[in-house]
Amino acid sequence: MADDLGDEWWEKQPAGADSSPDASDGEEGDTEMTQQETAPVPAPSKKAKQPKECFLIKPKDIKEDAKKTRKRRKKKITDVLAKSEPKAGTPEDLQKLMKDYYSSHRSVIELEELNLPDSCFLKANDLTHSLSSYLKEICPKWVKLRKNHSEKKSVLMLIICSSAIRALELIRSMTAFRGDSKVMKLFAKHIKVQEQVKLLEKRVVHLGVGTPGRIKELIKQGSLTLNPLKFLIFDWNWRDQKMRRMMDIPEIRKEVFELLEMGVLSLCKSESLKLGLF
Repeated sequence: MADDLGDEWWEKQPAGADSSPDASDGEEGDTEMTQQETAPVPAPSKKAKQPKECFLIKPKDIKEDAKKTRKRRKKKITDVLAKSEPKAGTPEDLQKLMKDYYSSHRSVIELEELNLPDSCFLKANDLTHSLSSYLKEICPKWVKLRKNHSEKKSVLMLIICSSAIRALELIRSMTAFRGDSKVMKLFAKHIKVQEQVKLLEKRVVHLGVGTPGRIKELIKQGSLTLNPLKFLIFDWNWRDQKMRRMMDIPEIRKEVFELLEMGVLSLCKSESLKLGLF
């Protein structure tokens, strides 16, 4: 019976077919491998990112940069003065500044003519005086001098400073010296030159305090004459917020020397005018 069933099963199988289970499995495996081998490889995408070139940057040397910065930085006058003690101005300082200023456009002979005699200089402030005490020392006969002064469009004493604000400070600080003297503000801030001209024509003025630019303008217009002038005081040692003296400011320095050439130097040489450095 078992033999009959086996014969029937063999008769039903197609010719050439491998009836063993292992053969069937091997055939399927070969098919899968063939499909994997023949599968198309995907082409690289056009949008794929291309590798970028890298450059190595040498780090900066911090110490070298710091050294360069130190070399480039220029010393300021405030830095220098912060480490030094204040030094009182002297007549030699004024003489040296005059030579430095005029040396570029004056001959050697002309420079020698600019030298002022020592007799035309008053005692300089040694930084211990207030303005009133200094003026009392250099002009002990001021009361008598101002009583004899009656000429208009002139003053007996001029005090030159760097700004209008400083001029007001000086006027307030000289109360003990001036007494009944008539004082006039000779600067440009809030005061028109025409107003100053009218006041000089109407009044007798003993003291003038102001800036070299406005004083120079009044002299040009003929509203202020220098012949009766006896004392010309420079606010030499005072320093502003930037630690500058009046002669350290180029504009002021230029105007001062222009003012000196408008008759001041000739009066000094004739010894009718005295110069003081406060």
